[in-house]
Order: sequence, then structure tokens, then C-alpha cells
Amino acid sequence: MKFRKFGKTGWDVSEVALGTWQVGGGWGGTFDHKAASQIIHTALDHGVNFIDTADVYDAGLSEAAVGKVVKERSEKIFVATKCGRQINPHINEGYTPKVLRAYVEASLKNLGLDTIDLIQLHCPPSPVYEREEIFGLFEDLISEGKIQAMGVSVEKVAEAKTAMNYEVVSSIQIIFNMFRHKPAEELFVLPDIKNFGIIARVPLASGLLTGKLTATSSFDKEDHRTFNRKGEAFDKGETFSGIDYQKGLDAVEELKDIYSGNESLAKWAIKWVLMFPAVSTVIPGASKSSQVISNVAAIDLLEISPEKMAKVKAVYDKYFRTEIHPQW
Repeated sequence: MKFRKFGKTGWDVSEVALGTWQVGGGWGGTFDHKAASQIIHTALDHGVNFIDTADVYDAGLSEAAVGKVVKERSEKIFVATKCGRQINPHINEGYTPKVLRAYVEASLKNLGLDTIDLIQLHCPPSPVYEREEIFGLFEDLISEGKIQAMGVSVEKVAEAKTAMNYEVVSSIQIIFNMFRHKPAEELFVLPDIKNFGIIARVPLASGLLTGKLTATSSFDKEDHRTFNRKGEAFDKGETFSGIDYQKGLDAVEELKDIYSGNESLAKWAIKWVLMFPAVSTVIPGASKSSQVISNVAAIDLLEISPEKMAKVKAVYDKYFRTEIHPQW
């Protein structure tokens, strides 16, 4: 495993971490505690020391699974969770220090830990980023020892820029992959970006960048890839990175030509994210241990040549820039 500094926290975090949105649940079906434990242990066995979860993942079962495994290990594991998405309706007015404090304390119980390394606002409405009292709450929680650091999980680059104005914010989690280039062009280039841990989520575009999906692929009815393609349940950018599914398949075929050879497109997609020094860690999910092992192996791939990086940009420009770039 290789490690990078996590912004102003000074933590050394694994380049490839573990996202747990689908751990034990597979984006549909009954939560499998045994599978979740095995996946998390496999990640830690392969050098991962950063795990990202959220209180809404399988209604707290993901947090509980993470906490249980962490307590079974002796090494230092950085646990990041998120709060705010339980607010319903999910509107600016629903965000109050009292409500968020209760969510953080509930996460502590779910995890079974004395403190949370990193708590993140979970893609709140844009106006929340303008409210100083919200960020003040997390300063209080740090003083109380309930959390060690605070970050934001954002949908839009503009939201990230606003959050960077608060001293308490230590990290930014954002969608960044071969289909979403705006963060590299407008966020990673900022002079003070080195002060922030950058967590790249959805690196495989909900599976599209594995190269294994087809026009006839089907998904569980509880899988967001079935019910959220147009943003019916939450921001459509979280599902296939917000792109048209067929257009994504066409782009993947071109990417396969660029990255032909013995290694999977999924590994190259993760390596592509890590080619950007501003990224602290990338958090692909996994529904089985073999996927964890494959994801971690991306670290050992050779550096991607400037020519191939340019070709990926050309694919983005051809298929997605006009539509995708302005939205997020």
C-alpha cells in the first residue's frame, strides 16, 4: 500500500480506501453481516487504513459493521462517516445544529467508538454551506472529543469552494472519475487545496467503468441504478455519474481501446484518479472481497502516460463535457 497526506490533519491515509455504500447489501437485498465483515477485513489485510461510511447506508448497519471490524483490529484505522441525509424533506431548513448533533451522537453509538475520526456533511442543499452556525457545531464537537475532524461531501465544485472558507473543514469528498473532470480543472488547481484531504468517490461510475456492464445488464429493484437514473430519489450525479447509460457504454468501448491489455479497465480507472496529486484517497466500493483485492492492485500499475491521459480527456470532451461539466 502507498499513503498520502490527508490535508491539514497530517494523517497518512491509504491511496485506495474502502467505500461502504453497498458493503453487505450490494445495493439491494438483505444486509449480509458476514459478507460485510469479510469485505472490510480483506481491505484492512491489504493495507487500507481509511473507511468511508454513512448513517444512511443500510440504516446504520454499515456503520455498525465498520465499527465492529475496527474494534477487532490492532492497527490504526481512520473511520469517516457522514450525517444529514436522514433529514426529510431534505431541505436547507431541516439542517440545524441540534438535529446534526443528534445524528453524530447516533453514529457514535452505531459505530461503538469513543470518537469519530472524520464526520462529513452528506451532500446537503447548497444554502447550508453559507450557514456559519452549522460549521460552528462541528468546532464544538471537536472540542468535546466526539469527532477529530470535519469535512464535507459535496455534489458541486462550487459547494467545495464555499466550504473551504471554514477553518473547521479539513476534507472534501467529491465525485471524480474518467467521466467527471471538472474537479481537476477547477478545484484541484486552487493554491490552498493542499490543506484539504480530497476523497474521490464514485471512481468506477457505479460500475460503468468496470467495463463489464452492457445494454442488457439488469439491477435489483432496490439498486439505485434501477430507480435513480434521472434523480428520482437523490442527485442523479450519484448514479452512473449522471451520464446517459448508453452514452456511457459507448465511451467505455473507446476507453477499453486506450487501455487494452491484461489489466481491467476498473484498475486503470482507479489509477487514473490517483494520477492527480491533489487526491488523498479514492474510495471504490465492493460487494465482495475479490473486488477489494482488484481495487487495491490498481496502485501497482505503471504510471499512465501523458498520451493516454490526453486520450481520456478527449473521450470526456467528446461524450460528456457539454452536458456534464456545467451541472456539477
